[in-house]
Amino acid sequence: MSQTLLAVPFGLAIGLLLGTVGGGGSILAVPVLVYVLGEPVQRATTASLLIVGVTALAGAVAAGRHGRVAWRVAVLFAPTAGAAAVLGTALNRALPPRALLVSFALLLLLAAAAMLRRRSAQREAAPAPRWSRAAAAGGATGALTGLFGVGGGFVVVPALTLAVGLPMQLAVGTSLAVIALTSAVAFAAHLSTGGLDLMLALTFTGAGVLGAVAGTRLGARARDERLRRLFALLLVVAALGVLGESAAALL
Repeated sequence: MSQTLLAVPFGLAIGLLLGTVGGGGSILAVPVLVYVLGEPVQRATTASLLIVGVTALAGAVAAGRHGRVAWRVAVLFAPTAGAAAVLGTALNRALPPRALLVSFALLLLLAAAAMLRRRSAQREAAPAPRWSRAAAAGGATGALTGLFGVGGGFVVVPALTLAVGLPMQLAVGTSLAVIALTSAVAFAAHLSTGGLDLMLALTFTGAGVLGAVAGTRLGARARDERLRRLFALLLVVAALGVLGESAAALL
């Protein structure tokens, strides 16, 4: 019971970050589930997909009410992501847990660097969407979703702004819709090969939904530059924590 209650503040924090910037909170779910709540790696990736998917859906619906979701783009972006998520899930089951965690930590560091390098300027008018690039970005996002049990928002938002050409506010809301779709596919694939602690996952998810709804409201008013720096800092902290735990296990 104490583990379940401990999931509430983490769920709120992760949902808040996910709803605010369209990504980031989701990739913190796996380290929390593994190192704080004591879940095995494979079971944690399955639970994180449920948490991320439902939380992102709640955020997308909230953003969509204010016209901040390009639903057509999300529907076109998601199929390649969903197909690649199945392949990523198969690879997740084939790799040893330690290799998954170390690779995950390196991915966090790369994501942090990418967030710090992104420009904060938003475009007044989006150019014509580049669907071939969007499809490729969708495939990469889906593969990461299946492999690491993350929603891929830190990949989706840059892909939607750079490859598809959406303004930042629209990209954040659309990212949540894409994350919900790809997480649902990956969750179904994970659930067929592994279980999860349902009560823990549902508690975490419920708190995440509340945080995501609040985050979508904050995201419309917050300064983008400050949010990205905070996001990058959280990624670095999580990566160092994962690497530190992995190194300690070898000693």
